[in-house]
Amino acid sequence: MSEDKPEIITQRYEKIQKIRERGFDPYFNQFKPKNSIAEIRTRLDSLAKEEIEKIEEEFSVAGRIIRLNFMGKSNFLGLRDRTGEIQAYLNRNELSEDKQWLLKQLDVGDFIGAAGRAFRTKTNELTIYAKDFTLITKAIQPLPEKWHGLKDVEARYRQRYVDLIANPKAKEIFKVRAAAISLIRKFLEDRGFLELETPILQAVPGGALARPFVTHHNALDINLYLRIATELHLKRLVVGGFERVYEIGRCFRNEGISTWHNPEYTMLEFYMAYADYEDLIKLNEELFPFLLNQLLGKLKIPYQGAELDFTPPFARITMEDAVAKKLDMSKEEIRKGDATKNWLRQKGVKLFESDGWGKALAAVFEETVEHELMNPTFVTQFPIEVSPLSRRNEADPELADRFELIVAGKEVANAFSELNDPADQRRRFEDQAKAKAKGDEETHPIDDDFVRCLEIGMPACAGQGLGIDRLVMLLTDSASIREVIPFPLLRPE
Repeated sequence: MSEDKPEIITQRYEKIQKIRERGFDPYFNQFKPKNSIAEIRTRLDSLAKEEIEKIEEEFSVAGRIIRLNFMGKSNFLGLRDRTGEIQAYLNRNELSEDKQWLLKQLDVGDFIGAAGRAFRTKTNELTIYAKDFTLITKAIQPLPEKWHGLKDVEARYRQRYVDLIANPKAKEIFKVRAAAISLIRKFLEDRGFLELETPILQAVPGGALARPFVTHHNALDINLYLRIATELHLKRLVVGGFERVYEIGRCFRNEGISTWHNPEYTMLEFYMAYADYEDLIKLNEELFPFLLNQLLGKLKIPYQGAELDFTPPFARITMEDAVAKKLDMSKEEIRKGDATKNWLRQKGVKLFESDGWGKALAAVFEETVEHELMNPTFVTQFPIEVSPLSRRNEADPELADRFELIVAGKEVANAFSELNDPADQRRRFEDQAKAKAKGDEETHPIDDDFVRCLEIGMPACAGQGLGIDRLVMLLTDSASIREVIPFPLLRPE
């Protein structure tokens, strides 16, 4: 920003005072535009100058001034609304004395309303010939001229409201985000899923291995937790008879911030009765092509210099096979756990005394294989130890019927056949409670009510979580999760 910014702001406040003294309202709320700019352009952009001149209809628009060009009696103003941009023309000699004065008080960033017939200028630019204008909002802070030139990229995130004005790409990203969420809802609802809401404040956190945020409810004098997942309450709804249910909502995890992590994020979770994780693999191979074809019109998309191919079927590997091949270990060595734990210690990865071979395998996979998987890949057969809510594999009870969908080296979706055996679920909760007592803050206490819920009886079921923010990163070729969250968490100024 320029060094004279405080002086500019002072001048703007002085303008507001003078505007009021002249009898105008600098924050007027009665101008109602009849047209959006996109409507006008859709109708007139293809017409020649002579065709437009025959149209006697007056158009009424409102928007932010993004350009001012005063040339004697001729005044050209670039206006932008939510749908696009158009030019307005004002002839100073056709305005009242008060409006001529008010015109001189306008600045880039102000909002005005204008109405008039359309015409094309000598340079063939579609323009509204406004016989009058209305000041709607007087801006005080000046818009930056070269917002893209800011060296501190965090300034764009801190002042997203300015970023959206100055950076068209930022606005397009959030349009894609909104469209993707809308399409996901359509995809699921066309298949009989119902969207319901579950609590954000929970007495017992659960549904994932993650550290929760803690808050306090004064009236009940109890600690509550911001949900880390919607899973356990959505499963309660399955037990209650909603056999296909989903939620798109905010989740919270008290963990680090990175280009792929924000403590507050948006998650899709859905549950499907009488299905297993193989059914969800097929569902994903329908969902992703549907989204890409609708949003981008193709299944091969660029991402950070690479090309991602979402043509089904997607690749599949097991976690054990991938690590065994990468580190030249046998499955027997992996199951014993000593070799993988020693490898992790040498890399400086933290281990708990209670960690078994399963946690070691998952940690090694994340360190060695995951980042290399660019095209969509289903990683299957996770250890039960890192899958406390998943159904055991019948052929190998040490493994879970679970997959993660990895794209561009990161988890985008996590799914499994759901555990519906209440006795097995209680044992796993008890194992988590023991790990928590030994210092593992990502594990959680026993949720007795959820066990009781399973005792009522949950049908065979499969469920999935999908990170909306990471999905939008892929769809918009964004390197950082902060680009796709309107207001990401930042350290206070």
